[in-house]
Amino acid sequence: MFADRARIFIRSGKGGDGHVSFRRELYVPDGGPDGGDGGKGGDLIFVVDPGLNTLVDYRHKRKYCAGDGKEGSKKKCTGASGEDMILKVPAGTVVKDAETGKVILDMANRTEPVVLLKGGRGGKGNQHYATATMQAPKYAQPGQRAKELWVDLELKVIADVGLIGFPNVGKSTFLSRVTNAKPKIANYHFTTLNPNLGVVDLAEGNGFVIADIPGIIEGASEGVGLGYQFLRHIERTKVMIHLVDAASVEGRDPIEDIIAINKELEAYNPELAKRPQVIAANKMDAMPEEDREVIIEMLEEAFADKDMKIFPISAVSGQGVKELLWYVNDLLKELPEEPIEFDQEYFFELQEDDDQESIVVKMEEPGVYSVEGPKVERMLGYTNLESEKGFEFFQKFMKENGILDRLEELGIEEGDTVQLYNLAFDYYK
Repeated sequence: MFADRARIFIRSGKGGDGHVSFRRELYVPDGGPDGGDGGKGGDLIFVVDPGLNTLVDYRHKRKYCAGDGKEGSKKKCTGASGEDMILKVPAGTVVKDAETGKVILDMANRTEPVVLLKGGRGGKGNQHYATATMQAPKYAQPGQRAKELWVDLELKVIADVGLIGFPNVGKSTFLSRVTNAKPKIANYHFTTLNPNLGVVDLAEGNGFVIADIPGIIEGASEGVGLGYQFLRHIERTKVMIHLVDAASVEGRDPIEDIIAINKELEAYNPELAKRPQVIAANKMDAMPEEDREVIIEMLEEAFADKDMKIFPISAVSGQGVKELLWYVNDLLKELPEEPIEFDQEYFFELQEDDDQESIVVKMEEPGVYSVEGPKVERMLGYTNLESEKGFEFFQKFMKENGILDRLEELGIEEGDTVQLYNLAFDYYK
Protein backbone atom coordinates (compact mmCIF):
# COMPACT_ATOMS: atom_id res chain seq x y z
CA MET A 1 0.00 0.00 0.00
CA PHE A 2 1.23 3.49 -0.84
CA ALA A 3 2.46 5.06 2.43
CA ASP A 4 1.61 8.75 2.45
CA ARG A 5 0.96 9.32 6.17
CA ALA A 6 2.87 8.61 9.38
CA ARG A 7 2.83 9.80 12.98
CA ILE A 8 6.20 10.03 14.71
CA PHE A 9 7.76 11.39 17.90
CA ILE A 10 10.68 13.77 17.41
CA ARG A 11 13.09 15.16 20.00
CA SER A 12 16.16 17.35 19.87
CA GLY A 13 19.11 16.72 22.19
CA LYS A 14 19.34 18.10 25.72
CA GLY A 15 22.23 20.45 26.41
CA GLY A 16 24.99 19.01 28.56
CA ASP A 17 25.26 20.27 32.14
CA GLY A 18 28.03 22.62 33.18
CA HIS A 19 30.70 21.08 35.40
CA VAL A 20 31.81 21.99 38.92
CA SER A 21 35.52 21.50 39.59
CA PHE A 22 38.55 23.36 40.92
CA ARG A 23 42.09 23.54 39.73
CA ARG A 24 44.25 21.15 41.73
CA GLU A 25 47.94 21.10 40.91
CA LEU A 26 51.17 20.69 42.80
CA TYR A 27 52.20 23.98 44.35
CA VAL A 28 48.73 25.44 43.57
CA PRO A 29 46.74 24.49 46.68
CA ASP A 30 43.94 26.99 46.15
CA GLY A 31 43.32 26.92 42.39
CA GLY A 32 40.22 28.65 41.09
CA PRO A 33 37.13 27.08 39.52
CA ASP A 34 37.81 25.34 36.20
CA GLY A 35 34.56 23.54 35.45
CA GLY A 36 33.90 23.37 31.70
CA ASP A 37 30.68 24.09 29.79
CA GLY A 38 28.27 21.39 28.68
CA GLY A 39 28.04 20.43 25.03
CA LYS A 40 25.18 21.52 22.77
CA GLY A 41 22.36 19.06 22.17
CA GLY A 42 21.89 17.68 18.68
CA ASP A 43 19.40 19.24 16.26
CA LEU A 44 16.41 17.47 14.72
CA ILE A 45 16.71 18.13 10.97
CA PHE A 46 14.46 17.44 7.99
CA VAL A 47 15.91 17.13 4.50
CA VAL A 48 14.40 16.22 1.12
CA ASP A 49 15.75 13.03 -0.46
CA PRO A 50 14.97 12.99 -4.23
CA GLY A 51 15.23 9.18 -4.17
CA LEU A 52 12.23 8.77 -1.88
CA ASN A 53 8.59 8.83 -2.98
CA THR A 54 6.78 7.38 0.05
CA LEU A 55 6.85 7.63 3.85
CA VAL A 56 7.03 3.87 4.31
CA ASP A 57 10.23 4.07 6.41
CA TYR A 58 8.33 5.96 9.09
CA ARG A 59 5.68 3.24 9.41
CA HIS A 60 8.13 0.91 11.15
CA LYS A 61 10.01 3.27 13.45
CA ARG A 62 8.14 5.91 15.41
CA LYS A 63 10.67 7.67 17.67
CA TYR A 64 13.54 9.86 16.42
CA CYS A 65 15.81 11.51 18.97
CA ALA A 66 18.95 13.58 18.51
CA GLY A 67 21.90 12.99 20.84
CA ASP A 68 22.25 14.80 24.16
CA GLY A 69 25.21 17.08 24.81
CA LYS A 70 27.84 15.74 27.22
CA GLU A 71 28.62 17.30 30.58
CA GLY A 72 31.61 19.62 30.78
CA SER A 73 34.71 18.45 32.61
CA LYS A 74 37.61 19.81 34.63
CA LYS A 75 40.36 21.99 33.20
CA LYS A 76 37.69 24.09 31.46
CA CYS A 77 36.99 21.35 28.93
CA THR A 78 33.70 21.68 27.05
CA GLY A 79 31.55 18.56 26.72
CA ALA A 80 31.02 16.98 23.31
CA SER A 81 28.00 18.12 21.31
CA GLY A 82 25.16 15.69 20.75
CA GLU A 83 24.77 14.05 17.34
CA ASP A 84 22.16 15.55 15.01
CA MET A 85 19.19 13.44 13.92
CA ILE A 86 18.53 13.83 10.18
CA LEU A 87 15.16 12.70 8.84
CA LYS A 88 15.01 12.16 5.07
CA VAL A 89 11.61 12.66 3.47
CA PRO A 90 10.25 12.81 -0.10
CA ALA A 91 9.63 16.20 -1.71
CA GLY A 92 6.15 17.43 -0.90
CA THR A 93 6.09 16.17 2.70
CA VAL A 94 4.16 18.38 5.11
CA VAL A 95 4.95 18.24 8.84
CA LYS A 96 1.97 18.97 11.12
CA ASP A 97 1.50 19.17 14.87
CA ALA A 98 -0.24 15.90 15.77
CA GLU A 99 -2.46 17.51 18.40
CA THR A 100 -3.76 20.52 16.50
CA GLY A 101 -3.25 19.46 12.87
CA LYS A 102 -1.57 22.81 12.13
CA VAL A 103 1.25 23.04 9.59
CA ILE A 104 4.74 23.36 11.05
CA LEU A 105 6.82 22.82 7.93
CA ASP A 106 6.23 22.23 4.22
CA MET A 107 9.07 20.53 2.34
CA ALA A 108 7.68 21.33 -1.12
CA ASN A 109 10.29 23.91 -2.16
CA ARG A 110 13.10 23.13 0.29
CA THR A 111 16.48 22.38 -1.24
CA GLU A 112 18.49 22.86 1.96
CA PRO A 113 18.16 20.95 5.26
CA VAL A 114 15.73 22.52 7.75
CA VAL A 115 16.39 22.49 11.51
CA LEU A 116 12.95 21.89 13.01
CA LEU A 117 13.94 21.40 16.66
CA LYS A 118 17.14 23.02 17.88
CA GLY A 119 19.27 21.20 20.40
CA GLY A 120 19.48 22.64 23.90
CA ARG A 121 22.33 24.97 24.84
CA GLY A 122 25.05 23.56 27.02
CA GLY A 123 25.12 24.82 30.59
CA LYS A 124 27.96 27.03 31.82
CA GLY A 125 30.59 25.54 34.09
CA ASN A 126 31.39 27.04 37.49
CA GLN A 127 34.35 28.91 36.01
CA HIS A 128 31.85 31.54 34.79
CA TYR A 129 30.46 32.28 38.26
CA ALA A 130 33.58 33.34 40.09
CA THR A 131 33.38 36.87 41.50
CA ALA A 132 35.40 38.97 43.90
CA THR A 133 33.15 37.88 46.73
CA MET A 134 32.49 34.31 45.52
CA GLN A 135 35.84 32.93 44.41
CA ALA A 136 34.91 29.25 44.75
CA PRO A 137 31.40 28.81 43.29
CA LYS A 138 30.09 25.28 43.84
CA TYR A 139 27.33 25.39 41.28
CA ALA A 140 27.07 25.27 37.49
CA GLN A 141 24.28 25.87 34.99
CA PRO A 142 22.26 22.86 33.87
CA GLY A 143 21.94 22.26 30.15
CA GLN A 144 18.85 23.55 28.32
CA ARG A 145 16.14 20.93 28.10
CA ALA A 146 15.34 19.07 24.92
CA LYS A 147 12.41 19.99 22.68
CA GLU A 148 10.01 17.21 21.79
CA LEU A 149 6.86 16.87 19.75
CA TRP A 150 4.50 14.35 18.15
CA VAL A 151 4.06 15.20 14.49
CA ASP A 152 2.09 13.89 11.53
CA LEU A 153 3.92 13.53 8.24
CA GLU A 154 1.72 13.86 5.17
CA LEU A 155 2.95 13.43 1.61
CA LYS A 156 1.15 15.64 -0.87
CA VAL A 157 2.51 14.83 -4.32
CA ILE A 158 4.00 17.66 -6.35
CA ALA A 159 2.34 17.78 -9.76
CA ASP A 160 1.21 20.64 -12.00
CA VAL A 161 -1.97 18.88 -13.03
CA GLY A 162 -4.29 16.53 -11.17
CA LEU A 163 -6.33 13.97 -13.10
CA ILE A 164 -9.60 13.49 -11.24
CA GLY A 165 -12.86 11.65 -11.80
CA PHE A 166 -14.95 8.75 -10.56
CA PRO A 167 -13.42 5.25 -10.60
CA ASN A 168 -13.27 3.48 -13.95
CA VAL A 169 -13.73 6.53 -16.19
CA GLY A 170 -10.40 5.97 -17.99
CA LYS A 171 -7.89 8.00 -15.98
CA SER A 172 -5.20 5.31 -16.02
CA THR A 173 -5.68 4.74 -19.76
CA PHE A 174 -5.39 8.49 -20.36
CA LEU A 175 -2.22 8.74 -18.24
CA SER A 176 -0.57 5.81 -20.02
CA ARG A 177 -1.29 7.45 -23.40
CA VAL A 178 0.03 10.94 -22.60
CA THR A 179 3.04 9.98 -20.43
CA ASN A 180 5.55 7.18 -19.98
CA ALA A 181 3.79 6.04 -16.80
CA LYS A 182 2.54 2.46 -16.76
CA PRO A 183 -0.38 2.31 -14.33
CA LYS A 184 -2.29 -0.92 -13.82
CA ILE A 185 -5.39 -0.92 -16.03
CA ALA A 186 -8.40 -3.20 -15.63
CA ASN A 187 -12.17 -3.00 -15.86
CA TYR A 188 -13.05 -2.78 -12.19
CA HIS A 189 -13.27 -0.03 -9.59
CA PHE A 190 -10.20 1.14 -7.70
CA THR A 191 -7.67 -0.48 -10.00
CA THR A 192 -5.50 2.51 -9.06
CA LEU A 193 -4.55 2.44 -5.38
CA ASN A 194 -1.55 4.77 -5.65
CA PRO A 195 -1.22 8.30 -7.09
CA ASN A 196 0.58 7.72 -10.40
CA LEU A 197 2.89 10.48 -11.62
CA GLY A 198 3.84 11.02 -15.24
CA VAL A 199 5.55 13.68 -17.37
CA VAL A 200 3.74 15.05 -20.41
CA ASP A 201 6.32 16.01 -23.07
CA LEU A 202 5.10 18.39 -25.75
CA ALA A 203 7.04 19.99 -28.60
CA GLU A 204 9.71 22.68 -28.12
CA GLY A 205 10.36 21.98 -24.46
CA ASN A 206 6.76 22.37 -23.37
CA GLY A 207 5.19 19.94 -20.92
CA PHE A 208 4.10 19.37 -17.32
CA VAL A 209 3.85 16.80 -14.52
CA ILE A 210 0.47 15.12 -14.15
CA ALA A 211 -0.84 12.94 -11.31
CA ASP A 212 -3.57 10.35 -11.70
CA ILE A 213 -5.46 10.70 -8.41
CA PRO A 214 -7.31 7.46 -7.50
CA GLY A 215 -11.09 7.59 -7.86
CA ILE A 216 -12.97 9.92 -5.56
CA ILE A 217 -16.49 8.91 -4.62
CA GLU A 218 -19.39 10.67 -2.95
CA GLY A 219 -18.74 11.10 0.76
CA ALA A 220 -14.96 10.96 0.28
CA SER A 221 -14.43 14.25 2.16
CA GLU A 222 -16.11 12.62 5.17
CA GLY A 223 -13.92 9.54 5.05
CA VAL A 224 -16.01 7.29 2.80
CA GLY A 225 -14.18 4.96 0.42
CA LEU A 226 -10.56 4.88 -0.67
CA GLY A 227 -10.76 8.23 -2.43
CA TYR A 228 -10.48 10.15 0.85
CA GLN A 229 -6.95 8.84 1.35
CA PHE A 230 -5.84 10.65 -1.81
CA LEU A 231 -7.69 13.97 -1.63
CA ARG A 232 -4.60 15.50 -0.04
CA HIS A 233 -2.63 14.85 -3.23
CA ILE A 234 -4.81 17.25 -5.21
CA GLU A 235 -3.97 20.14 -2.90
CA ARG A 236 -0.73 21.07 -4.69
CA THR A 237 -2.06 20.79 -8.25
CA LYS A 238 -2.59 24.06 -10.08
CA VAL A 239 -4.99 22.75 -12.73
CA MET A 240 -7.34 19.77 -12.69
CA ILE A 241 -8.39 17.68 -15.67
CA HIS A 242 -11.79 16.27 -14.78
CA LEU A 243 -12.29 13.06 -16.74
CA VAL A 244 -15.87 11.81 -17.20
CA ASP A 245 -17.43 8.85 -18.99
CA ALA A 246 -19.35 10.83 -21.61
CA ALA A 247 -20.68 7.64 -23.22
CA SER A 248 -22.23 6.49 -19.91
CA VAL A 249 -20.80 3.02 -20.46
CA GLU A 250 -21.67 2.12 -16.86
CA GLY A 251 -24.92 4.06 -16.86
CA ARG A 252 -23.49 7.08 -15.04
CA ASP A 253 -24.58 10.66 -15.73
CA PRO A 254 -21.41 12.69 -16.51
CA ILE A 255 -23.01 15.96 -15.40
CA GLU A 256 -24.04 14.53 -12.03
CA ASP A 257 -20.55 13.03 -11.63
CA ILE A 258 -18.86 16.41 -12.15
CA ILE A 259 -21.19 18.12 -9.67
CA ALA A 260 -20.71 15.34 -7.09
CA ILE A 261 -16.91 15.38 -7.20
CA ASN A 262 -16.73 19.16 -7.04
CA LYS A 263 -18.88 19.03 -3.90
CA GLU A 264 -16.35 16.64 -2.37
CA LEU A 265 -13.45 18.91 -3.33
CA GLU A 266 -15.13 21.94 -1.79
CA ALA A 267 -16.05 20.04 1.37
CA TYR A 268 -12.45 18.86 1.80
CA ASN A 269 -10.81 22.21 1.00
CA PRO A 270 -12.81 25.17 -0.43
CA GLU A 271 -9.69 26.42 -2.22
CA LEU A 272 -9.66 23.34 -4.45
CA ALA A 273 -13.02 24.19 -6.00
CA LYS A 274 -11.57 27.56 -7.10
CA ARG A 275 -8.66 26.04 -9.05
CA PRO A 276 -8.87 26.00 -12.87
CA GLN A 277 -10.62 22.89 -14.10
CA VAL A 278 -10.89 21.41 -17.60
CA ILE A 279 -13.49 18.76 -18.48
CA ALA A 280 -12.31 15.85 -20.62
CA ALA A 281 -15.39 14.06 -22.02
CA ASN A 282 -13.89 10.61 -22.49
CA LYS A 283 -14.97 7.47 -24.40
CA MET A 284 -16.26 9.43 -27.40
CA ASP A 285 -15.35 6.44 -29.60
CA ALA A 286 -17.90 4.32 -27.71
CA MET A 287 -20.95 6.34 -28.80
CA PRO A 288 -22.69 7.11 -32.15
CA GLU A 289 -21.63 10.25 -34.02
CA GLU A 290 -25.03 11.90 -33.62
CA ASP A 291 -24.93 11.50 -29.83
CA ARG A 292 -21.51 13.09 -29.42
CA GLU A 293 -22.62 16.64 -30.22
CA VAL A 294 -25.63 16.28 -27.95
CA ILE A 295 -23.61 15.31 -24.86
CA ILE A 296 -21.02 18.06 -25.48
CA GLU A 297 -23.79 20.67 -25.79
CA MET A 298 -25.32 19.39 -22.55
CA LEU A 299 -21.98 19.68 -20.72
CA GLU A 300 -21.30 23.16 -22.07
CA GLU A 301 -24.76 24.34 -21.04
CA ALA A 302 -24.51 22.78 -17.56
CA PHE A 303 -21.16 24.41 -16.76
CA ALA A 304 -21.35 27.62 -18.78
CA ASP A 305 -21.13 29.73 -15.62
CA LYS A 306 -18.13 27.76 -14.22
CA ASP A 307 -15.63 28.73 -16.94
CA MET A 308 -14.83 25.06 -17.59
CA LYS A 309 -13.70 24.30 -21.14
CA ILE A 310 -15.01 20.99 -22.55
CA PHE A 311 -12.79 18.70 -24.65
CA PRO A 312 -14.31 15.60 -26.32
CA ILE A 313 -11.60 12.91 -26.25
CA SER A 314 -10.91 9.20 -26.47
CA ALA A 315 -8.10 7.97 -24.22
CA VAL A 316 -8.00 4.73 -26.22
CA SER A 317 -7.70 6.16 -29.76
CA GLY A 318 -6.09 9.49 -28.82
CA GLN A 319 -8.86 11.60 -30.38
CA GLY A 320 -8.80 15.18 -29.05
CA VAL A 321 -6.03 14.44 -26.52
CA LYS A 322 -3.35 16.66 -28.10
CA GLU A 323 -5.68 19.71 -28.16
CA LEU A 324 -6.49 19.14 -24.48
CA LEU A 325 -2.84 18.88 -23.46
CA TRP A 326 -1.79 22.06 -25.28
CA TYR A 327 -4.68 23.99 -23.71
CA VAL A 328 -3.62 22.85 -20.23
CA ASN A 329 0.03 23.65 -21.02
CA ASP A 330 -0.87 27.22 -22.00
CA LEU A 331 -3.10 27.56 -18.93
CA LEU A 332 -0.20 26.60 -16.64
CA LYS A 333 1.97 29.35 -18.14
CA GLU A 334 -0.44 31.90 -16.68
CA LEU A 335 0.05 30.47 -13.16
CA PRO A 336 3.03 30.68 -10.72
CA GLU A 337 5.83 28.21 -11.49
CA GLU A 338 6.69 27.18 -7.92
CA PRO A 339 4.72 24.30 -6.38
CA ILE A 340 1.95 25.39 -4.04
CA GLU A 341 3.34 25.65 -0.50
CA PHE A 342 1.32 25.64 2.72
CA ASP A 343 1.85 28.50 5.18
CA GLN A 344 3.23 27.73 8.61
CA GLU A 345 0.43 27.73 11.19
CA TYR A 346 2.12 26.26 14.27
CA PHE A 347 5.15 27.99 15.75
CA PHE A 348 6.85 25.52 18.05
CA GLU A 349 9.47 27.97 19.34
CA LEU A 350 6.74 30.14 20.86
CA GLN A 351 4.99 27.24 22.58
CA GLU A 352 8.09 26.66 24.71
CA ASP A 353 8.13 30.07 26.35
CA ASP A 354 5.10 31.10 28.38
CA ASP A 355 6.93 33.70 30.44
CA GLN A 356 5.06 36.94 29.86
CA GLU A 357 7.64 38.79 31.96
CA SER A 358 10.04 38.41 29.02
CA ILE A 359 7.82 40.91 27.16
CA VAL A 360 8.41 44.56 28.02
CA VAL A 361 5.69 47.07 27.11
CA LYS A 362 6.39 50.74 27.77
CA MET A 363 5.61 54.27 26.56
CA GLU A 364 8.64 55.79 24.85
CA GLU A 365 7.01 59.21 24.47
CA PRO A 366 3.43 60.48 24.26
CA GLY A 367 1.68 58.58 21.46
CA VAL A 368 4.55 56.10 20.93
CA TYR A 369 4.75 52.70 22.65
CA SER A 370 7.30 49.89 22.33
CA VAL A 371 7.01 46.14 22.79
CA GLU A 372 10.25 44.19 23.23
CA GLY A 373 11.59 40.92 24.56
CA PRO A 374 13.04 37.57 23.39
CA LYS A 375 9.59 36.10 22.83
CA VAL A 376 8.61 39.04 20.60
CA GLU A 377 11.83 38.70 18.60
CA ARG A 378 11.20 35.02 18.00
CA MET A 379 7.60 35.68 16.95
CA LEU A 380 8.71 38.26 14.37
CA GLY A 381 11.41 35.90 13.11
CA TYR A 382 8.98 33.06 12.47
CA THR A 383 5.93 34.96 11.28
CA ASN A 384 5.25 36.12 7.73
CA LEU A 385 3.09 39.19 8.36
CA GLU A 386 2.41 39.55 4.63
CA SER A 387 0.34 36.36 4.61
CA GLU A 388 -3.21 36.27 5.93
CA LYS A 389 -2.51 33.40 8.32
CA GLY A 390 0.67 35.06 9.54
CA PHE A 391 -1.14 38.32 10.31
CA GLU A 392 -3.92 36.43 12.12
CA PHE A 393 -1.27 34.68 14.22
CA PHE A 394 0.34 38.06 15.00
CA GLN A 395 -2.99 39.45 16.24
CA LYS A 396 -3.59 36.35 18.33
CA PHE A 397 -0.08 36.62 19.79
CA MET A 398 -0.66 40.25 20.83
CA LYS A 399 -3.95 39.35 22.52
CA GLU A 400 -3.04 36.06 24.21
CA ASN A 401 0.19 37.43 25.68
CA GLY A 402 -1.65 40.34 27.30
CA ILE A 403 0.16 42.95 25.20
CA LEU A 404 -3.02 44.73 24.13
CA ASP A 405 -4.24 44.85 27.75
CA ARG A 406 -0.93 46.30 28.92
CA LEU A 407 -0.98 48.93 26.18
CA GLU A 408 -4.45 50.00 27.29
CA GLU A 409 -3.29 50.16 30.91
CA LEU A 410 -0.58 52.58 29.78
CA GLY A 411 -3.27 54.77 28.20
CA ILE A 412 -2.79 54.07 24.51
CA GLU A 413 -5.35 55.70 22.21
CA GLU A 414 -6.48 55.02 18.66
CA GLY A 415 -3.97 56.34 16.14
CA ASP A 416 -0.98 55.99 18.50
CA THR A 417 2.12 54.17 17.24
CA VAL A 418 3.25 50.76 18.49
CA GLN A 419 6.85 49.69 17.72
CA LEU A 420 8.09 46.08 17.74
CA TYR A 421 11.77 46.41 16.83
CA ASN A 422 11.73 47.19 13.06
CA LEU A 423 7.95 46.91 12.83
CA ALA A 424 5.67 49.88 13.53
CA PHE A 425 1.89 50.14 13.20
CA ASP A 426 -0.95 52.41 14.22
CA TYR A 427 -3.15 51.19 17.05
CA TYR A 428 -6.88 50.72 16.39
CA LYS A 429 -9.39 48.65 18.33
